[in-house]
Amino acid sequence: MKRKINFNREGLTLVGDLFMPDGFDESGHYPAVIVQGSFTSVKEMMSNAYAEKFAEQGFVALAFDYAHYGESTGEPRQFESTDEKLSDLQAAVTYLGEQPYVQAVGMVGVCTSASNGAYLAAQDPRLKGFATIAAFLSDENTYKLVYGEDGVTRRLADAAAARRRFEETGEATTITVYSETDEQAVNYAPTPGAYDYYTNPARGNVPEYENEFDVTSWDTWVTLDALGQAPKITTPTMVVHSDGAAFPDQAKKLYETVQGEKELVWADGNHFDYYDSPAQMDNAVENVTRFFRTHLA
Repeated sequence: MKRKINFNREGLTLVGDLFMPDGFDESGHYPAVIVQGSFTSVKEMMSNAYAEKFAEQGFVALAFDYAHYGESTGEPRQFESTDEKLSDLQAAVTYLGEQPYVQAVGMVGVCTSASNGAYLAAQDPRLKGFATIAAFLSDENTYKLVYGEDGVTRRLADAAAARRRFEETGEATTITVYSETDEQAVNYAPTPGAYDYYTNPARGNVPEYENEFDVTSWDTWVTLDALGQAPKITTPTMVVHSDGAAFPDQAKKLYETVQGEKELVWADGNHFDYYDSPAQMDNAVENVTRFFRTHLA
């Protein structure tokens, strides 16, 4: 069973889908999980796919659109902000905690939402469990390695110019997020099929998704430092990853650095398999379910 819900965060309306277990009883008590997806994704993509699977395992599962994305409010659109996403996640914890049938709240972060979840786990003691699946986890050097120091400097200048334009005219400056042909895209890979998940309507290119990035986001995106949060995480943590997923050494570093109870699940498959391949998704859900049944009890 799926319900469309919304909740507020500092004057913004965040819209989500709340998945209920079979036989859901309003007077019962259930563990709840927030399930969030990749960079610029919307809830109708991997977030809902995982949330539905967790509901089948007995969880109340919430997937929602971060502010500036999908059905949620916030201007400019397609704006990426580490601080705002942390506030969004804290508001989601509050929303679930206010439901009389929720006994405890955990979070599952897929890809970049693992980084956002690291900030949440480090700063919000209400979170009782944290799991990453095919995590993209940055540190202070990640973007210098990806773009080069000159590339980071240029992108910061682009962000400043785009912000001036938006403040003066109200017009946003956007670029493509994932592309196999556009060298100016945030993520460019000149290999056919490299970003099939995001460009194929049969996969993640759903009608609700916009393959765009607001350029004012560069100064928040290139300063994302999830691994810097890891030593402050005492929330029980599970890391599900593979050699074929993004930055496997970073996933191992998160596991090694977080404090408290933790478990590393090293599986198979490539990064995008964890978005829509039943084998990789089901294995991840099985392991996270086992871990959360202990810590969200």
